[in-house]
Amino acid sequence: MKTAFLAAALLAQASAFAPANQGSRAATSLNAEMSKALPFLKRPELLDGSMAGDVGFDPLGLSEINGVGVDLYWLREAEIKHCRIAMLAAAGNVWVEAFGPAPGCEAATAKNQMDAFWQLWKVHPQYIVAGLIFIMFAEAISGIACTSGRESGMRAPGDFGFNPFGYPDDEPRYQKFKEQEIANGRLAMFAAAGQIMQGMTTGQGALENFNSVFN
Repeated sequence: MKTAFLAAALLAQASAFAPANQGSRAATSLNAEMSKALPFLKRPELLDGSMAGDVGFDPLGLSEINGVGVDLYWLREAEIKHCRIAMLAAAGNVWVEAFGPAPGCEAATAKNQMDAFWQLWKVHPQYIVAGLIFIMFAEAISGIACTSGRESGMRAPGDFGFNPFGYPDDEPRYQKFKEQEIANGRLAMFAAAGQIMQGMTTGQGALENFNSVFN
């Protein structure tokens, strides 16, 4: 009896120092490589979570493109740019519908933004042309910043030095702002596209379409 008890105790002590189960470690390693956004797909190699808003969502493998001047840096620059524009557009659509057109654009009286665009084009086409010229200059500046930043590695995508509160890059609050910018920007891209598409379908503005849900 004593011999059996001693053997069992020695076996238990030996198992404490035994290597971990290989299957468990393999499962842990496999889970670590899976995408957070799409758990049934593997995480893309370059999407390692270091960028704000990165949850490994890349079902088309766009992050692996590296040719004709397009790579992950360029794609990130484009995403941040469109996020910022979309936030302005979504808010601007609602603002103009609620409070009226900007000074000098009184001809754009339609609630639907596409109809308002063509109203303005008929009366003041020079405004549209001026806007296109401004976009050309903005894109040129953005392109130069993107190219030089990608080559030097000294500039993060979308970084134009706008930091009025002077937060350091490693400040947790600043990192939170980056996460919020991406999250709200992605939502705004859907919102702005939805406002325009719904307006073209119904002929109404964003607020009118929203109110019609409850009527």
